[in-house]
Amino acid sequence: MPYAGEIAALVTSFCWSFNSVCFTLAGKRVGSATVNVARLFMALGMLIFIHRVAYGAAFPWHAGTQRLVALGISGLIGFALGDALLFEAFVLLGARVAMLLMTLSPVFSVLLARIFLHQSLGAAKIAAILATLAGIAWVVGEGSGDTGIERPNHWVLGVLLGVGGAMGQSVGLILSQVGMADGFSPVSANLVRVVAGTLAITAWFVARGRFVDIARRLVDRRASLFIFAGAVTGPVIGVGFSLYSITHTSMGVAATLMSLSPVILLPVSVLVFKEHVSPRAWAGTVLSIAGAAALFWV
Repeated sequence: MPYAGEIAALVTSFCWSFNSVCFTLAGKRVGSATVNVARLFMALGMLIFIHRVAYGAAFPWHAGTQRLVALGISGLIGFALGDALLFEAFVLLGARVAMLLMTLSPVFSVLLARIFLHQSLGAAKIAAILATLAGIAWVVGEGSGDTGIERPNHWVLGVLLGVGGAMGQSVGLILSQVGMADGFSPVSANLVRVVAGTLAITAWFVARGRFVDIARRLVDRRASLFIFAGAVTGPVIGVGFSLYSITHTSMGVAATLMSLSPVILLPVSVLVFKEHVSPRAWAGTVLSIAGAAALFWV
């Protein structure tokens, strides 16, 4: 299918846009820690069921040690370490600035793919990627002067954490592609990654004595429903499409298209959260959409 990887990356962006709204609504009710843990347990249950139905086994034990290690480390970095760095950057910098730093992820992905996967991009695609990233940065940077930082000395730490989160996402994608070499199923790869991420996050909260308290908060049925919807569209469907995407198009193109969530969320911010969006943000949206469209044609 022509442009299968690019289309999958766009589907990923829409899924991540939806799940971010779900997780935001749930987080306001039960806290981000509960959302972070519960989303992975829900996703793990769904992925085990899907894998059992599709492949007749609850886990891809046949994958081999090397593949399992690569995908497991990818899950640790993507679902545990990378997310932890990003969430802390949200606290120190505010959401907009942290998201702005996350636009570095496609840049890191291009560089890492060039070094480790020997992928290269032509000048036209690089220009389209830069236009898309500029538009995204313009959108998420709107209002970034009000960062909400109470202690300015934490600015450097917050920036380092945000850059680390972006790098973690890129490294996770590279390791995922390595683990899916020779046509390994994205569904199986996603399951391995979620298992690794779930084990790591569970161990972390158990060691801190917070796991029981987190589990008790799930008595909030409405929050649990939001988390479930976010888990379906995030770690299950969204990540599945992202893994499919990186095996059917170049890493730079896939990472760029998957970064469009802030742009997609703009009308949601207006309609659902009643936020004011300036002409500058709409201009950034147009630029990013134009750049993304160009990736299909250059």
